[in-house]
Amino acid sequence: MSKARTAFVCSDCGESQPRWSGRCPSCGAWNALKEMHVAAPTSERSNGLRRHSDGPEGAPRAMLLSEVDIDAVTRISLGIGEFDRVLGGGAVPGGVVLLAGEPGIGKSTLVLQAAEKLAERVAPVLYASGEESAAQIRLRALRLGIEGKGLHVLAETSLDRIIDSAVEIGARAIIIDSIQTVHIEGVDNAAGTVTQVRECTASLMRVAKARHVPVLLVGHVTKSGDIAGPRVLEHMVDCVLQLEGDRFHSHRLLRAVKNRFGSTNEVGVFELRTEGMVEIENPSEAFLAERLPGAPGSAVSVTMEGSRPLLIEIQALVSQTSGQTPPRRTANGLDVNRLLLLTAVLSKRLGLPLGNHDVFVNVVGGLRIGEPAVDLAVALAMVSSARGIPIDDDVVILGEIGLSGELRSVGHLERRLVEAAKLGYRRAIVPATTSTGGMSFGALEPVGARTLGSALDAVLGGSPAPRRGSG
Repeated sequence: MSKARTAFVCSDCGESQPRWSGRCPSCGAWNALKEMHVAAPTSERSNGLRRHSDGPEGAPRAMLLSEVDIDAVTRISLGIGEFDRVLGGGAVPGGVVLLAGEPGIGKSTLVLQAAEKLAERVAPVLYASGEESAAQIRLRALRLGIEGKGLHVLAETSLDRIIDSAVEIGARAIIIDSIQTVHIEGVDNAAGTVTQVRECTASLMRVAKARHVPVLLVGHVTKSGDIAGPRVLEHMVDCVLQLEGDRFHSHRLLRAVKNRFGSTNEVGVFELRTEGMVEIENPSEAFLAERLPGAPGSAVSVTMEGSRPLLIEIQALVSQTSGQTPPRRTANGLDVNRLLLLTAVLSKRLGLPLGNHDVFVNVVGGLRIGEPAVDLAVALAMVSSARGIPIDDDVVILGEIGLSGELRSVGHLERRLVEAAKLGYRRAIVPATTSTGGMSFGALEPVGARTLGSALDAVLGGSPAPRRGSG
């Protein structure tokens, strides 16, 4: 056995240093170097990984770019349209995909469904789990209606034995749930540590590239929402997917944070049900299904999730405080700093007295909106709640609000309006500075507004001051 050595590994970039220092020399992160006991790989393990990594044609050789055979990178459809959309058309042979998300968000459910679809196309498929036993996987599969023909399951945390099993059955795809639970024998660190995660991922990448099989890894996230493990993990893999959503809502968004083989501007929409992850063919209609007609404080806007326009409902509640506590500003699904900015603009530019009012804003469906194109919808929903006057149900509102109260243009306006027209909306309040290029949107009529005040007149009319006792 090789003698173990002590090294200091950065938890952010994964680089190893011979001695500790307060700041990582590679990435500059402070207090990120952790002491690790690292054992050099034994000759037996090195030979084993080399044997697993060798493809059918032996060691790779240098060749002209024009001679590279691209037939080997033909995508494999996962049989789940929304998943394929985010990947760019399917899994790439030899590609390593990392799927991350919070606990209970539905990662294991989604990858088990993907494993079944893959087994129908490129059997055999190996599903290795370090978190569940084979019986537990079978029970979950029965609940999801998965028979698992061509799908092999393995409850194992040793990566060497997982790779041995994959080679033994001739696996055409490998799924690991999760990368933080597996370990390599000979590395003197616990599973989930920086060294183990880095070495396991590197070994799986060598196997994937040499044997031309797609590998799907499930990853944990930290309390701050970052992917657990070294930051180098995200740089090593070919594709990083994030499964997002509120655990108390059923909708889930699958988005690509990184994709070497496709665009990062796509998003998949699912609904978590008893039978598993179900694709949402019309997300806009689903997000507006429970909207209450004629309710004050409710506005509809269109946000862009990647290249897909989604109609969303924004709710606002403006309620007068008792005077004994400072007014609160609460935002769910929206940046609270953006809410503070809009509140200040309404108070300063329109004279809306919100200094003694609580303001609550909610994006329905558990979505999180980061773009400013919904500013105008949020502001008008607040005015609607303050005055107790509803916004017409056939109006969709778009626009970014500047500090002077002016309305600024938004991107992909035509695509947003086309989506609104499909769902039967007849009026769209948009910035006057945005050109629609003379396009026709059927029964939908775009109404241009240059300032927040003119948009308020077009939607609600009159003074924005709240009625006494409104809420």
